[in-house]
Order: sequence, then structure tokens, then C-alpha cells
Amino acid sequence: MEKDKALEELFLAQTPRLNDKAEFMERLTKRLDAVEYIRQYQQATLRRYKMAMVVAFAVGIISGAATVGYLLTTPAVPLFTFQVQNGFLLWLAQNSRIIASTVLSLLMTVGIFSIYNNIQDIRCFRQVCR
Repeated sequence: MEKDKALEELFLAQTPRLNDKAEFMERLTKRLDAVEYIRQYQQATLRRYKMAMVVAFAVGIISGAATVGYLLTTPAVPLFTFQVQNGFLLWLAQNSRIIASTVLSLLMTVGIFSIYNNIQDIRCFRQVCR
């Protein structure tokens, strides 16, 4: 809608003189070529964004499956130890695998949300540009 109004305003702003018809057509052709170039550039950008989203989604699925598989197949030993017998560090050492998997899950969730946000931005961008 807004694009059509902008083009309409562009055409209405042109007030050609009757004696320079060839010059007017040359300038109009250059402007229309510029508009076409911009449209093709936007379409190429959207294709790149879509491909990036598909790749990021596939990498997320693969890395998530690999992480879950790794956590399920490794023995249930702490990831690190502090050589202490009591206190917060002992609790941290005993629950290190759970903490690491929780942090990893949170990071993957943030990644999925950012991908979703980017997809919504692209959809909004496509609707505005029409």
C-alpha cells in the first residue's frame, strides 16, 4: 500500500514540460530501473535471510540432539571437582551435569527465540515493503 502511494506521489510530482518528452522518458526509465533494482535486492536479501534461518534451525536441532545424546550416554560423574567435603562448592560439583545441561538448554531456548524473532521481523519487513 505505502509503496504504491510512494510511486503515485513520484508520478504526480513529475510535471514534464511539453518540449522535453524524450528527456522525461529517459529520467522516468532510469527511476523505474532503480526501483526494479531495489526490489530485486530486497528479494535476494529475503532469500538469504530465509536460508540463514533454515541453516540455524537445522544446526540447532542437530546440536541439541548431539548434546542430549552425549549427556545420556556419558557416565553420571561430576564434570569437575573442587576437592572439598562441604559447602557450596561440593553442591556445585555434585550437580555440575544438571547445571551444565540447564544452562545449555537455556542458551538453546534463547537461540530459538532469536530465530523466531528474526522470522517475525522478516515477515513484517515483507508486509511493509509490498
